[in-house]
Amino acid sequence: MEFEPVIGLEVHAQLKTATKIFCGCSTSFGAPPNTHTCPVCTGMPGALPVLNKKVVDYAIMMALALNCQIRTTSRFARKNYFYPDLPKGYQISQYELPIAEHGEVVIDTEAGAKRIGITRIHMEEDAGKLVHDEHRPVSYVDFNRAGVPLLEIVSEPDIRSPREAGAYLRELRLILRYLDISDGNMEEGSFRCDANVSVRPKGSDEYGTRTEIKNLNSFLLVKQEPAYEIKRQADLIAEGGKVVQETRLWSPDRLITVPMRGKEDAHDYRYFPEPDLLPLVVDEKWKNSIGGVIPELPRQRRSRFVTDYGLPDYDAGVLTSSRRLADYFEDCVKTANAPKQCANWIMGDLLGLLNAEGVSIEDSPVSAKQLGDLVRLINEDVISGKIAKTVFEEMAATGKSPEKIVREKDLVQVTDTDAIAAVIDQVIAECPDEVEKYKSGKTKVIGFLVGQVMKKTGGKANPKAVNELLAKKLSS
Repeated sequence: MEFEPVIGLEVHAQLKTATKIFCGCSTSFGAPPNTHTCPVCTGMPGALPVLNKKVVDYAIMMALALNCQIRTTSRFARKNYFYPDLPKGYQISQYELPIAEHGEVVIDTEAGAKRIGITRIHMEEDAGKLVHDEHRPVSYVDFNRAGVPLLEIVSEPDIRSPREAGAYLRELRLILRYLDISDGNMEEGSFRCDANVSVRPKGSDEYGTRTEIKNLNSFLLVKQEPAYEIKRQADLIAEGGKVVQETRLWSPDRLITVPMRGKEDAHDYRYFPEPDLLPLVVDEKWKNSIGGVIPELPRQRRSRFVTDYGLPDYDAGVLTSSRRLADYFEDCVKTANAPKQCANWIMGDLLGLLNAEGVSIEDSPVSAKQLGDLVRLINEDVISGKIAKTVFEEMAATGKSPEKIVREKDLVQVTDTDAIAAVIDQVIAECPDEVEKYKSGKTKVIGFLVGQVMKKTGGKANPKAVNELLAKKLSS
């Protein structure tokens, strides 16, 4: 029997607010344990939560970006369970009345664009963090993360492969970063997800029994863990067994999923409305004010780069992989008016430099205008492409403009045909064997002769003029 995977993802995105969702404690990462805490986020008796408006702003922004329906009235609920990192014994979340529902994320697959439905978006507080002692059977609790605001984004079970799961997560993370509401840092835990995985006979409309895989915190795990679980369930059913609804964890040493606990249903959490918070009312004015500041989103920007700038799909994908990089490209094009050349320089020399130095585009030592000016100098035949490489390195090292570097180092391209012809005559005289080969039909040798001319002119001769004049002289 052939089986079809069915995957749904629950993504938790930490929001980039300065303070926590229900108190004024800092959300900054890396502080000493238990220093960003107060009676509210540690659940002291009598301490009351106050909702952070910025969290709601960000939730509305994400809901609009995903074409969700935003509720006029939503409310918070208590999700009751005991765990050492949950100081109150419950988590303030949303349940029956989330802030948004029924949206979508569009991903690219081998078969074309595919819509992944969004079931709901809701706000909630994060729990603390358990730190396990490597030398003793002891665990410590750091409550700095308790109360940090999260958006939980729950997909429909529309994903049919680990590859699609990865594409969905990358697009969702990119949208969050474009909106600048989450840094999407998987290493620090500010973007993580749980996967609900089941299999069913291919062609069936009924869902199989699902298992939940917790804490997929890297794109590698998003590929590995569901792939293993799909095979495990398919093999189990094929052998006559039954899949048990449960929560499973990934064993990095054995590269398998292992049981963690029986999977809870909603009633196990005994949800009830949060008595210390009023219902949240989002009117049209509030939604419109947020909608007015939403930037162009990555999918639309990719499409525009292909249409407006004539770029290949691959180039458009690389250049829109971050909002700041896409801005850099468009600023570069404004100066140079040469989209493909700007794209080539950015994807090649610039990103190579940034990767080597371990810096982001925001901290690039070469500004967009400087790179645009460099491309413009090439197109105006002021410098050659080869000389431009040297100028780029000097720009990165000194911060000087390309014009100043060209002027100081006397790198202006030689376009005087008489001067170039004189050097060509010298090369022809010095390389009789190569000239004879060319005249006998081995025309590829002209590349060597062009190289000799460029060498003698310090790379400053106009390559087009060299090729034309050399071909003419060799044919005479």
